[in-house]
Formats: sequence, C-alpha cells, structure tokens
Amino acid sequence: METAEIRRRWLTFFEGKGHAVVPSAPLIHEDPNLLFVNAGMVPFKPYFLGQETPAWTRATSVQKCVRTGDIDEVGKTSRHGTFFQMNGNFSFGDYFKRDAIAFAWELLTTPQPEGGYGLDPERLWATVYTDDDEAEQLWLELTSIPKERIVRRGEADNYWSMGVPGPGGPCSEIFYDRGEEYGREGGPEVDEDRYMEIWNLVFMQYELSAVRSKADFDVAGPLPAQNVDTGMGLERIASILQGVDNMYEIDEVYPVLEKAAEMTGRTYGASSGQTAGDSHPDDVHLRVVADHVRSSLMLIGDGVTPGNEGRGYVLRRMLRRAVRAMRLLGYEDPALPHLLPVSMERMSASYPELRTGFDRIAQIAYAEEQAFRRTLAQGTTILDTAVSRTKESGGDTLAGEQAFALHDTYGFPIDLTLEMAAEQGLKVDRDGFVRLMDEQRQRAKADAKAKKGGHANTEVWKELRSLGATDWRAYEELTTQGSVVGLVRDGARVEELEPGQTGQVVLDRTSFYAESGGQIADSGTIVVDGARLLVRDVQRPVKGLVVHTVEVADGPVRVGQESSAEVDPQWRIDACQAHSGTHVVHAALRQVLGPSALQSGSYNKPGYLRLDFAWNQSLSADARAEIEHVANLAVRDDLPVSADWMTLPEARERGALALFGETYDEQVRVIEIGGAWSRELCGGTHVRHSSQIGALTLTGESSVGSGVRRLEAYVGMNALQHLATERALVAELSTIVKAPAADLPERVGELVARLREVEKELEKVRREQVAASAGSLTDAASDVGGVTYIGQHISGGAPDDLRQMVTDTRAQLGEERPTVVALTGDGPGKPVVVVATNGAARAKGVKAGALVRVAAQVLGGGGGGKDDLAQGGGQDATKVEDALAAIERELGA
Repeated sequence: METAEIRRRWLTFFEGKGHAVVPSAPLIHEDPNLLFVNAGMVPFKPYFLGQETPAWTRATSVQKCVRTGDIDEVGKTSRHGTFFQMNGNFSFGDYFKRDAIAFAWELLTTPQPEGGYGLDPERLWATVYTDDDEAEQLWLELTSIPKERIVRRGEADNYWSMGVPGPGGPCSEIFYDRGEEYGREGGPEVDEDRYMEIWNLVFMQYELSAVRSKADFDVAGPLPAQNVDTGMGLERIASILQGVDNMYEIDEVYPVLEKAAEMTGRTYGASSGQTAGDSHPDDVHLRVVADHVRSSLMLIGDGVTPGNEGRGYVLRRMLRRAVRAMRLLGYEDPALPHLLPVSMERMSASYPELRTGFDRIAQIAYAEEQAFRRTLAQGTTILDTAVSRTKESGGDTLAGEQAFALHDTYGFPIDLTLEMAAEQGLKVDRDGFVRLMDEQRQRAKADAKAKKGGHANTEVWKELRSLGATDWRAYEELTTQGSVVGLVRDGARVEELEPGQTGQVVLDRTSFYAESGGQIADSGTIVVDGARLLVRDVQRPVKGLVVHTVEVADGPVRVGQESSAEVDPQWRIDACQAHSGTHVVHAALRQVLGPSALQSGSYNKPGYLRLDFAWNQSLSADARAEIEHVANLAVRDDLPVSADWMTLPEARERGALALFGETYDEQVRVIEIGGAWSRELCGGTHVRHSSQIGALTLTGESSVGSGVRRLEAYVGMNALQHLATERALVAELSTIVKAPAADLPERVGELVARLREVEKELEKVRREQVAASAGSLTDAASDVGGVTYIGQHISGGAPDDLRQMVTDTRAQLGEERPTVVALTGDGPGKPVVVVATNGAARAKGVKAGALVRVAAQVLGGGGGGKDDLAQGGGQDATKVEDALAAIERELGA
C-alpha cells in the first residue's frame, strides 16, 4: 500500500467518525520557540492550552514535521530522519479513552479491502501507564489483545507532557511485532527494534504545575475537560504495510536513494552482515542524500530559503550535506537536478502543490548547490594553504581552530577536511574541532534559552485573553468606541498608567491594524476620559488579543475607563496604498518573469514596499522597467479591489496565492485586484480601486540570499517626491556638464573615459617618480651580521611598487651571499613595509615574515607572510626610518 493511500485512508476513516479534516500546517510555525513544526499536535497546542476555542470538538490531520536535533546522526542508522509525517486524531472535550482505543483498533485491524490497514491482531501489543487500570481494561474489553500482550510502563515511556507546566496525562502505545528476524521475543520491554511503536494515544486529563523532567513532575489536578491527542508515524506504518525494513525503503524515500546509488555506481545494503548498529559508509551517505533531499524539498515548498541563521541555516546545512554525501560517494557534478525531481514525483501524490511550485523550489535548491560548489573550491584553496603552513612548521596535525574556521566561516564540512588532509599526509585535531563546536552549540543553546525565556512569559496576555477576544474593526472603521480591559507595564498588569509612561493597553474594541503579513501597525491615538495615548505599535501576542503599545501624553489612564480608538486616517490611506501596491508589483512580477517568481516575504509601510521573491539572478534594467510599467498600467486601469472570506480549500481552488510560511485559519480572506490578475490570501488593509495606489516607482533590486531577490518601491506621494528629487538631480547634472538631459549618459560617459585616461597618465608619472627616487638600491647595500642588507624608504611607494622593487633587487644581488631587502613606503595613506630574503639568507635562519613583524610593531601595526617575501603595515608614518633600523638591529643581533 503506497504511503499516499495510507494517508488517504487515515483521513477518510476519521472523517467518517465525525472528525473535521484539518490540512497540514506549514512547517514554519508561528511559535517563536520552534524552528519548525516538530509534532502532529503543535498546530492544536493553543486548544489544549485553553488559549483558543476550536471550531470543532474532534479533528484529524496528517501533519508535516521536521526534527533536526540529531541531524548529525541521520544516515548512521536506518531509524534517524529529519522530515516525517504524523497522522493524528484529536478530541477536545469530546471522546476519551474508550473511543480512542476503539478507533485505533478498528482502523489497524479492518481488512484492507474494507478500507482498513489489515494488520494481524496477533502481532499487536499495547502499553499503558503503570497505574492506568482503566486503559488496560479497555484494551481487554474492546480488542482481542490478551493481558500478557499489555505492558505497564512508567513515566519515561507512558506519560506525556509538553515539557512545561500545562496539560499532561498517561498514554497508551501500540506496538507491532515484526517477527523473530528482527530481534528477541518478549514484547516492547525486551526489544523495540522487533516490536515497533506505531501509534501513541495520549489521554490529556491533568494540569501539571511543574515539569522538571520527563519522569519528574507535579500534578495540580484534573483538567476542566478531558482531551485526546494521538499520533501515528506515517513512515513507520508505511514500512510495515510495504513489507520493508525501515523508512528509507518506503515508496516516498527509496526512489531518491536508488537514483543516488545509480548515479554513483554504489550498491545500497552494504551494511548487511556487519555488526548491529555499524553502517557501511556508502549506506550512510545514501541515506543522508535520500533524507535531506526530501526534507529540503518540503522546507522550500513551505517557503524556507537557504540562509546563515535559523530555519535558513538548517535548510542550507541539509542541502550541503546531501551534496557533500554525493561527493563522498564519488559524484562531483551537480546532483540536485537529478535527485530533486525524483523526490517531487513521489511526494506530490500527497502534496500536489509541490508539482505546481516545483520551478520555484528547483530554482532555489539548484542555486544553493552551485553556491556550495563555489564554497568547496574556495575552501579547498584555504585548506591547501593551511596544510602547507602546517608542513612547513614541521607539524603533522592540522589545528582544530583551522578546521573549525573552515567549517564555520566557509561551510567546509569537517568530513571533507579530514579526507583531504589525510590525502596530504596530515591528521586533524578532531578533539579541538569538537571542543569548538561544542562551545558554539552551548552558545546557541544559551541564546535559544534566553529567547525562549523572554517569550515564554505570556501569562499576562493569556489572562487578558481569557476575558474575551478583542472586537477588531480595522477593516470597517477608523474610530471605534470601547473600554479599557487591561493595562500592562514592564510585563505586569497594572491598574493605571501615568503621563510620560510607556505601556500596553488592551481594549475590548479597536480599529487599529495589528502588525502582520508584512504590514506594519497603524499609528494614531487612544482617547480615554480626557487622557490621550499615542499609539506606537500594535501586536497580537496571543491569538484573538490586540495589544497597543502606547506613550501616555495626557493622563492618567485606568482600567475600566471608556475609550475611543482613533487611527490616523492619512497613515491608513498611505498603508493601504503600500499594501495594495505590493500585490500589484507581485502580479506584475509574475506576468513579466513567469509563475515561478513567487513572493517569499514582504514588508510595507506608508509610502514604501519591498517584496522578496524566488529568483536566482539579478533582473536586467529592461525587466525592471517592464515590471514597473505593468504595475503602473494596473494602477491606470482603475482595477476593482475586493475582499472575500471563504474556506482555505475554496481559496486554493480559485487559485489564490498564499504567502509561504503563513498559518491560515479555516476561513481565509482573499484579496482580488482585477479579478484573477491578482488573487492572494491576505489579512491586510487595501484600497478599493487600483488607481488609489497612485504612482509606483521601483527604487532597487538586490539579492537577499541564495535564490532570493528583493524589489523595493515607493508608492503614492513618496513615489512622486522620489521622482521629483531625481528630476532635480538630472537638471543639476545637466547644468554642470552643460548638456541637455537626453544627452547626459553620453556626456557623462565621455567625462568618465577622459578621467580614466588622466588617472592612467598620473599613475605612470607616479611610478616613474618612485623609480627615480629609489635610484639604484644596490648602491645602498651594507653588511650586517654577515648578511647583505638593503633598507630604504621610498617616498610615495605603494605596496605593489615595493613588492616589485624588493624582488627585482634581490634577483640583482644573486644567491652567493645571504641577502635581505627591506623597503618602506607611505603611499597611499598608511605606512607599509615589504621584506624579501634570498635562499642563502633563509638557510641561515633569516625569515622575511619574522622581520616584517619586527618592523610593523614599530609602525604600530602588524603583518606577516612567507619566509621569502612578506608585507606589513601600521599607523604611524613618522616611524618608517625607525622600522628599518629595527630590522637592521634584528639582523645584527
């Protein structure tokens, strides 16, 4: 049974049991404590925490998940992976243990022709929490599992919590016996390789007041309502139903592995017959490729782009690990163009949007591979230099600091450093590298903990949200009447804010737009019984609650007072122009470049917009001009702008574009400009007709990451002011160069060409002057400690001049006697010193790099280089003669 069919049967079964089918949330989640959704229940967490009320009492989903905590272990065994899918069914105060167990048993054991999974009941085991007599009795009553196949386990295995105070409860797990060829008999307690966990039924029934560890917590009491949260790993059940050993061999993963093996000429399965847990390197690399290609496909599909931090860094690391693994298998050509389409073909059966968006996905992935190939070339050069210096110093081990710098600064994998160093007869200080990596991880963990701790104190917002959702009127009104529900200062609720203080105000009704979807918050005032509050920011710290950050101009303001929320009307008009302008530019971009140029992020404020989009090359001047032209035609044509609410499936069916990474409710708002010309999901404020956007002018186009470009533009009065400024600048230039505006490009080009010719002549004169001032350097030679030494200052000498002069002079003096040539210069700007030694001097132990450091210290700087030629510099140009004298003293010592 294919994985897509297993997924379909799950959703069909639970829909038939009255569950609402909830689409998978994007992998990018709004929870700032999570990089990615890492469990099936994450999108439902606000319901279990009581922060929000679900629209249904029972739901089901197949949730996309990514876990990266043990990414370095991926491939070493057949159990570790990053992307996975979690089948889940959930009850919010509806059914509990009885139905959860009955549903699970029915779906698992119903024959496949009748819509179930058809598992043999004789192979199923159950575990229950150590004192959960009720669950054990239900297994005995509702299923054919005998008592000897029901195992009681403690907190570490069969008690669930979120790791923080909140809901928790016992759980009951279902295991499948894969047979004696997989391990020892005796149930999950004996061998969890043979007895594979396939389903976990969590019975949330208690409020936990403290969670010190998985097995150490306090139970405050029962929850107001009993909930069910279950999870079945889709890849695990697929491996069973497809009769394969592990997730790497199921239909959604193995084709990529197979393609990689074909491309590299390797055979998967080389680990067979080896010691348990000891995988052959070829198998490890092939698994890394299969896992990371699929994970990268899904992450890019959900709007992640490669970067140097956060989610982008995780994606970059996965893509590069996959490319590196192919290289270690002997394949050095671009690999992703062969592998990514294979993964898309398999995954699109469940996620058809991958096929329609594949051009964008491929563009980003392939650009990252090309960037990494350049990184490998650069890293190889740096590694070769480090290896040479290590050998020259007589060492046989590359320092851990150098290996770490290659990894951290250049993205050069440690495995590749080990391999290439070994090829040149060197070891690598792996312990030093690991120590530095651990230090970096500890810093990252500390930073994440600090961020988590800073965000975790949301109790005050939860308390205020429990009083009721904010009646939000931003779409309909600019001014609303209401009352002050709560005041917050320095993270704590207060009863009053005084004049001059800054704090947060929660109203029962507001017309202020809260920052979201790239649009910044409204500006304006809140008037409260004579007090005037200047609104500086508006946010939604928890869903359903609008919070205004204010500065109290006149006051005081107290909880319970009547309020008038008054949005600055000009601010709102300008904000609407910018947000509608963003949609227009996006549509124009896609019309000019094609449908793969999809928005991946945006920011707009009154008068200004920027739009990030998937593209792997800079736009030509003609392309930018055409995009601007198409956008302004849409403004001129006065296209109608409409906003309609509908379900997410309805919006997708109509072709509405969703912003990657955004999480949407069941009901979504679709903004249309000119009908199908621009149709996007959006919660922002907009004009009513495109002509109200006013002028629109593109001001910049740049790169913001691998495969991502950024357009910037002014709209409305800001656009007109920008054009007026440019017009004045053109007029001023015309006056200066004495040419009409139309002739400016040609006139300025002529001036630049003439300037370059003059610069060349000046440079020629300067070099002649430097050479003349240098004279015959060999005439200045003297004997210092048995070394022929020339030390001279060349006025105006630039580094390139000095390097040429010291090497020429060294050649003139030959190799008969030890020779050192040291020159200082002062052009341009700061003093510089260059030293050259011949072979005889180096044989005597005289090294150019050491002498340069002596001189540079006198100059107040530093330097270095090779033994035969080195360069340094400093800050104090008055010390150049002293620097030469210091070299002479060093030679005579």
